[in-house]
Amino acid sequence: MGIHRTHRKKMEQMDALETKARNRVFKDRERARRDARMVDAVRDGKLPYSPTVMSWLSRQLDKPSTKITSADVKTILA
Repeated sequence: MGIHRTHRKKMEQMDALETKARNRVFKDRERARRDARMVDAVRDGKLPYSPTVMSWLSRQLDKPSTKITSADVKTILA
């Protein structure tokens, strides 16, 4: 007859939780790698940075990229 619908849903939810936990490890590693790469780019350059770096700075500072000043960038490097 097969697996009942509620049991199958429970199995799918458990699988989703396992997948999420597995992906979290990879995502945390990638975030750390990206942060290091962006800090290096900030150290090497000066305003205005590339769009990728400006987007990262905007997220780190919780500020629109047009409002970012060199003083804000120094707080990231400190």
